[in-house]
Amino acid sequence: MGVRLFDRGDREVTLTQEGRKALVFADRLVRTSHDMLERMKDSSLYTGVIRIGVIESIIHSWFPDLMARIHRAYPLLEVELTGDTTIRTIELFNKGNLDLILQTDPVFGADVMNISLCDFPMRWVGSPGLDLDGDVLTLSDLAAFPVLSFSRNSGPHRYLERLFSDQVEKPVRINCMTSVSAIIRLIVDGFGIAVLPPAIIASELAKGAVRLLQLDREMPNMPLVCSCRSGAETPLFEQIAALAQKTAQDFARNLPGDVARMPAAELAVDPWALAPRIRAVA
Repeated sequence: MGVRLFDRGDREVTLTQEGRKALVFADRLVRTSHDMLERMKDSSLYTGVIRIGVIESIIHSWFPDLMARIHRAYPLLEVELTGDTTIRTIELFNKGNLDLILQTDPVFGADVMNISLCDFPMRWVGSPGLDLDGDVLTLSDLAAFPVLSFSRNSGPHRYLERLFSDQVEKPVRINCMTSVSAIIRLIVDGFGIAVLPPAIIASELAKGAVRLLQLDREMPNMPLVCSCRSGAETPLFEQIAALAQKTAQDFARNLPGDVARMPAAELAVDPWALAPRIRAVA
């Protein structure tokens, strides 16, 4: 430091005036270092903010349970939540504005980890007032009603556009919405029909406000994925991702397979590129 810190006598060593000044700062450094090490050992002492992006289909299902688990495991941690579409959450994540996202598509890039959460089966739904339940319907039957879909260019929207284009002769107008809550409300009010995960409309189904429609083909499952930064400097993100996976899979284990399922063995690059499967009708 360019100054003398100690005076060394025949029998003892004492601090100089500059040494006593340095002692104050040295004591702070030791305490800060010790505090850092202790906090890193105990996850419950994590402080600061983690920025999480999540789609509405997760918010309307098992996300409240995840928030409760995060609070129990990391009581000093603050969660900054952004609810948006898959397209938008991935965009914000790639710009560095989110630390961890819960959505439907894996994110590919350096130092990014993707974890499968669970799968949501998708079903056509409509209001009882449309009088469509009970019969096995075709895509042509559905095309007679306004079709509601998730946001434009999302996986489900692209799938529906391709599906109707390939299977129905007349043009089908698909109404895109970024709000899942708005889609559910319009379905309840009888405006049209939509493909939704039963897991997010459990209350509406129980009340009879919406009905599951029978179609002559199966819809693809909606895969749920957690993407986060991965590396030695970000252990918290991976720990929250593991907690999200456990929460999602506990949710799936406690429900019938037509509502929620354990994830597929491998992440699909584009789960909505799968060809629709025709279901045999007796």
